[in-house]
Amino acid sequence: MRLDVYVTAHVENATRSKVQEAIKSGEITVNGNIVKPSYLLHPNDLIAVHLHRPEPPKIKPEPIPLDIIYEDEYLMVVNKPAGMVTHPAYKHYSGTLVNALMHHSGTLSQLHAKEDEKFNTFRPGIVHRLDKETSGLLVIAKDETTHQQLAKQFAAKTLRQKHAAYAEREYVAIAWGKFKQQSGLIEAPLGRSKSDRKKVAVVADGKHAATEYEVVEQFDYLALLRLHLHTGRTHQIRVHLAHIHHPVFGDGTYGGREIAVGGVTGKKKAEARHLLALMPRQALHAKKLGFIHPVTKEVMKFDSELPADMKQVLDEVKRFNR
Repeated sequence: MRLDVYVTAHVENATRSKVQEAIKSGEITVNGNIVKPSYLLHPNDLIAVHLHRPEPPKIKPEPIPLDIIYEDEYLMVVNKPAGMVTHPAYKHYSGTLVNALMHHSGTLSQLHAKEDEKFNTFRPGIVHRLDKETSGLLVIAKDETTHQQLAKQFAAKTLRQKHAAYAEREYVAIAWGKFKQQSGLIEAPLGRSKSDRKKVAVVADGKHAATEYEVVEQFDYLALLRLHLHTGRTHQIRVHLAHIHHPVFGDGTYGGREIAVGGVTGKKKAEARHLLALMPRQALHAKKLGFIHPVTKEVMKFDSELPADMKQVLDEVKRFNR
């Protein structure tokens, strides 16, 4: 493989043109030598990459509407719409949930600010995240103490231990295929894909990850699922469902925009294409959220309606299955 192709594939957010410039300027070397971008790699070559991260632009408050489910002086619970990035990061420095939160609230937790600066991200108040195209509930901390205690709860699964019948994060998804089991636990380690650093994959040396699922309703070639996270890895639900050959409907990154089951032909194939046209994103929604309030110690439970696009797909697939 060419050096420029290899580095582009293995360095997050790198473009081939930028990599070629860095090779030519000597910022990327092989075995201590300056080579051409077309250099063909050999086993045991040592590639040194000297990254120069640009200073992120100053993040500004923006008057973006928020769907606030709950708010007090310590925290907020918001319902994030699909299409909104949770926090500013590479290529997304405006229009994010954080920009909206900064405009709405004068105080947000600054916990882990130094780590955020290191990775060119800015996450005031963000206790846990949702992918851009995943909708649903998020809790926001207004001070560092609240943030720290909430983060510990999610990490330790405090609610599951103290209230066994209650899960702190419940998702709803529409997935491809017919499930052989009504419920199950997917356990597979997750890490960055070796072939595409922008993706997550099941890898032998990855971090432990576990996702519990239950089939709420089964249709011809789609299923409505309820999911609980035992761990909180990036893209966890999406990768785990794709791993068991039931990708999230509409998920273009992990195979959900293709007709991902066999036997869907003729009329059914046309129906499936119609449904995909209604769902331009992954059909995944963070429906329920729960935690123990760090100050009042009250068990807080929140529920949200399914977004309109997921409702429309379900209405249509039910009509097809009559």
